[in-house]
Amino acid sequence: MMDLLFLAGRVLFGGLFLYNGLNHVLHYEATRGYTAYKHVPLPAVATIISAVWLLTSGASVVAGFRPEIGLGLIVAFLVVVTPKMHDFWTVTDPTQRLGQFINFQKNVALAGAALMMLAIPRPWPYSL
Repeated sequence: MMDLLFLAGRVLFGGLFLYNGLNHVLHYEATRGYTAYKHVPLPAVATIISAVWLLTSGASVVAGFRPEIGLGLIVAFLVVVTPKMHDFWTVTDPTQRLGQFINFQKNVALAGAALMMLAIPRPWPYSL
């Protein structure tokens, strides 16, 4: 039963990154526009790189294929991207500030979860 619960958690966790990577592809123009709005250099390139990064890391965790690499990519992504894209301390509108703060906190928690998953012995149950 524990193996199945771990698999379900792994699919939910990694699936979030797969979903967001897919959204970067399906909503490329909107994502590129938001990236440009946040003053990320080369927003078109950054959007493509982030899509591939998210898809790769999420797939790694879901499949259990070299999850230490996928989790490391997730932590690196969140550490680099979170302060730039969710800079709540620069937002003056209270509603927007709260939204950015919530997303900042969510990403910090996701980074913590990825770090904890790195401590789980491999190979994982039901992994490639």
